[in-house]
Amino acid sequence: MKCNSVKPILRIFDYDKAIEFYVDWLGFTIDWEHRFDDNAPIYMQISLAGIELHLSEHHGDCAPGAHIHIDCYELKEFHKELIDKKYKYNRPGLERTFYGSWAVTVNDPFFNKITFNQPLDESEIEA
Repeated sequence: MKCNSVKPILRIFDYDKAIEFYVDWLGFTIDWEHRFDDNAPIYMQISLAGIELHLSEHHGDCAPGAHIHIDCYELKEFHKELIDKKYKYNRPGLERTFYGSWAVTVNDPFFNKITFNQPLDESEIEA
């Protein structure tokens, strides 16, 4: 078997709050949106730096409270960008984990968590 990517589906309840969090604060781009009609729930894909997430208002797609783990690089710079935006609802820390990485965990308005991780470099492992 060979797989190319994973696209988690995260439950959302409010389009405007989702845009404020994922697009305005985290910096994701909306790739596409779909509604069956004007009064139907939204289903959309967003992306950032190789990450693709699906966000859904459809109750049958998934449950709130997911926690996804994303490996990345340049995490300290990304963390600084987030803190500099002074987002009212989230001020994540930059933590050194027990499993040998830096981590930034953000909590979306719908009880989902995203932990961005970057492996420690050689000089940080011994420190």
